[in-house]
Amino acid sequence: MSEEFYRIRRLPPYVIAEVNAMRAAARARGEDIIDLGMGNPDLPPPQHVLDKLIEVTSKPDAHGYSQSKGIPGLRRAQANYYGRRFGVDLDPETEVVVTMGSKEGLASLATAITAPGDVILAPNPSYPIHTFGFIIAGATIRAVPTTPDEAYFESLKRAMEFTIPRPSVLVVNYPSNPTAETVDLAFYERLVAFAKDQGLWILSDLAYSELYYDGNPTPSILQVKGGKDVAVEFTSLSKTYSMAGWRIGFAVGNRKLIAAMTRVKSYLDYGAFTPIQAAACAALNGPQDIVEKNRQLYHKRRDVLVESFARSGWDIPSPRASMFAWAPLPPALAHLGSLEFSKQLLTEAKVAVAPGVGYGENGEGYVRIAMVENEQRLRQAARNVKRYLQSMGVNTPGAKAG
Repeated sequence: MSEEFYRIRRLPPYVIAEVNAMRAAARARGEDIIDLGMGNPDLPPPQHVLDKLIEVTSKPDAHGYSQSKGIPGLRRAQANYYGRRFGVDLDPETEVVVTMGSKEGLASLATAITAPGDVILAPNPSYPIHTFGFIIAGATIRAVPTTPDEAYFESLKRAMEFTIPRPSVLVVNYPSNPTAETVDLAFYERLVAFAKDQGLWILSDLAYSELYYDGNPTPSILQVKGGKDVAVEFTSLSKTYSMAGWRIGFAVGNRKLIAAMTRVKSYLDYGAFTPIQAAACAALNGPQDIVEKNRQLYHKRRDVLVESFARSGWDIPSPRASMFAWAPLPPALAHLGSLEFSKQLLTEAKVAVAPGVGYGENGEGYVRIAMVENEQRLRQAARNVKRYLQSMGVNTPGAKAG
C-alpha cells in the first residue's frame, strides 16, 4: 500500500509550484512581491459580459445541469468568430465543443484518443498540459523543438522514421507558451501536408490568438485547405477577454476528433454553468473593442518590459505575440540555472518569474515573464532587478566600475 499510484508516479513534482509556494509565503509575511510568474490576467472582463452573467444568473431556471458540449448559442458564437477572424466555416453541431478552458479540452481529447503506449510528438519547452495530458492518458512523449524552422521539420521526419510505435499525434502551440514564437500560414500548410502524408493528427493550441503585436495577426491551422481533415484547434476566452477564472474554451475542427472528445466529456461533466456560457456568448457576439484595447495594453507593457529591463542590465528579446517574454538568464548568472535564479529573484528582488525548466528540459537557461502587472510595476520590477544584479557583481548600465 506504500507504493505511489501508477499515474502519480508518471507526474514529476511541478517545478513552478516550488516558486509559487515561496511567493505565497513571502506575501504572507507582508512582502510586496511583483508577480510576473503566472499568466493570470489582471484586467476585468467587459462590463456587458458581467451584466449578462448577472442577468442570466437571476433567472430561476438557469441553475440546473447544462450541456456537456456547450449550449447551442455558444457553439454558434464560436463558429461565427472563426468565420469573422479566419474565414473558416465550422458546423456548430459537429465541429465545435465548449471546454472548461484549454487545459481541460486538451486533457479530455488526450483521454479520448490515446491508447497506453502511444507515442505523442510535443514541443519542448511547452506548456505542461501539452505533454502531461497525454502522459496521464498513458502515452509516451517524444519531444520536438518549438522553433518553427527547417530543423523543426527535420526533427518531425526523424521522429516518424525512427520511433516505434510510430507517433499518432502532434501537438503545436503558436503563439507559443512559454517561448512566444509565432508562425505564418505557410508553416501550417507544410505541417498539414506532412500530417496527411504521415497519418498524424494535429492538435493546435491557439490560446493566444488575439495577443499579437506589430500588426501581424496570428493564423489558424484550419485556414489551410484540408486542415480540418487532420486538425483540432483549441482557443480560450481567458486572455482575449480577461476571463481566465471563468474556464471557457473551445475545441473546433475535425469531426471524428470532436465526436470522440464530446463522448468522453459526456461521461465526465455536465458542462460549464449556464450563466457563464451565456455571458461567454455576449463576449463573442458583442462589441469587440475590448480585444483591440487589451492587445494595445499588452503591447505597451511589452515595450516597457523590454526597455526597462534592458536599462537594468538584462536584455530580453521582444516577443511578437502572447502575454509572455521568454528571457535568457543574464549571462553572468547563467550558471545558477533557471530554478535557482528564479528563487533568488524572488528573495532578493521581490520579483516572481517562472523558471524555464518547469516547461521541459529545453527550457533550462530561461525564465518566463508574464506581462500581468501595470507599466509602473514593471518599471519597479526592473529597478529591483538592477539592484539584485549589482549585488551579484553584474555590471549594469550606469553602474560605476569598481
